[in-house]
Amino acid sequence: MRIAVILSLFFAGIALYPATRNSSSDDSGKRLVQTTPEAVGLLASHLEQIDGVVAAAIQRGEIPGAVVLIARHGRIAYFRAFGNRSVRPEPEPMTADTIFDMSSLTKVMATAPSIMLLVENGTLRLDDKVKRYLPAFAGGGKDTITLRHLLTHYSGLPPDFDLSKQWFGYSAALEELWKTGTGCDPGKEFKYSDLNFIALGEILRAVSGQSLDVFARERIFAPLNMMDTGFLPPAKLLPRIAPTESRKNTLQYLKGQASSELLNHILRGEVHDPTAWRMGGIAGHAGLFSSAQDIAIFAQMLLDMGTARGGRILSPMSVRAMTSPQSPANMPEVRGFGWDLESAYSSPRGDIYKGGYGHTGFTGTSLWIHPPTDGFMVILTNRVHPNGGKDINHLRGAIANIVAAAISDSD
Repeated sequence: MRIAVILSLFFAGIALYPATRNSSSDDSGKRLVQTTPEAVGLLASHLEQIDGVVAAAIQRGEIPGAVVLIARHGRIAYFRAFGNRSVRPEPEPMTADTIFDMSSLTKVMATAPSIMLLVENGTLRLDDKVKRYLPAFAGGGKDTITLRHLLTHYSGLPPDFDLSKQWFGYSAALEELWKTGTGCDPGKEFKYSDLNFIALGEILRAVSGQSLDVFARERIFAPLNMMDTGFLPPAKLLPRIAPTESRKNTLQYLKGQASSELLNHILRGEVHDPTAWRMGGIAGHAGLFSSAQDIAIFAQMLLDMGTARGGRILSPMSVRAMTSPQSPANMPEVRGFGWDLESAYSSPRGDIYKGGYGHTGFTGTSLWIHPPTDGFMVILTNRVHPNGGKDINHLRGAIANIVAAAISDSD
């Protein structure tokens, strides 16, 4: 019975996901063009070293393959695919247009900017208590949690639900959220939590009347012509999607209980995160799929202070607020609204870069944007394929160091 429900949700999602990318002039006008590294102040000879560190990671079995995109001054200077996007059941070479399960990059590509759009139009205030918008979000230490606490991961909520509980469905997830209490007072401790962004996704739905996937598509992805980006990808995109691992695995290594009804096939186009899957594939913390080219469009929009060719997505003040320190003062973990600025999660920045903002995804995705040098790095892997993942923070940092050292000008 559950499998039938899951399949119905999956195929229903076809209508929610944008159409595949076409070659219209409007689309090509939004995409970043590729140029030589020297044209944007980067040393080509140095960027070539990325090839070696990615190849070494593949050789060590850390990843099956990767897509790496480096851009500066609004143009792509390096864009390559490595290895395989699939090794099981059959090998498939990685391609530059591969679509990945973005995992927690959902938080900063969909949820946080959507929330900021509702702040811009006066619907939300970030220092309001969450229970103003979600009355059931009360008790258990939650009464004083604000939207700011959720966006900066200083709410005191635990990292996730108890995955050993057998619940299924969006409404059931909310019931779990209402019952969940804090482990510390809001504002006192940084604790990275998916529950923060699940709550934000529900706030957006409650006040806008639209689910996150529809709101983000209409207000962010479609205006930017991010045609590979959305929730619940349709079947026609499956050949381009990087697979992850089996659903049974996702529950077992995250200490959830596997049901006999769960399939052992490798996931492809189905969200990897077990909580987002239980919620139907659309959640504030995970569920988004995207490609390197689309992420580049999104990153450049932020570097351009919320504008893109043909219009504005966010106000400059919203971009500054999202990407500047918003967490409690004197705390070692510094967060913007959604974005990581300085914390244990800053591996995509490497050792040489200072400043900027970014985020990682559990499946092996990462983005780091660096306004001081007017550039960004996209590193996409499916490190969890085919049987769980290894730590790729070394790889992320090594690529960042190479890019930082490749900068040949002082701008």
